[in-house]
Amino acid sequence: MSNQWIKAAGIRAIKTVAQTAAALLGTAVFLTDVNWVQVASASILAGGLSLLTSVAGLPEVSEGGDKE
Repeated sequence: MSNQWIKAAGIRAIKTVAQTAAALLGTAVFLTDVNWVQVASASILAGGLSLLTSVAGLPEVSEGGDKE
């Protein structure tokens, strides 16, 4: 795994974590209704799954490690 792949996969995972957290926060009527443990758990799981999915390949990174 090249540094470029690690950077691209990390950025993709961070975006996935943020999107998951935003989606879960949007389901609460009030900020006090948010189950923060559930938001953190689901977001971390989504980030981990994003990294595992990235192992199959990233369109941002070609097989040679160069950006397309």
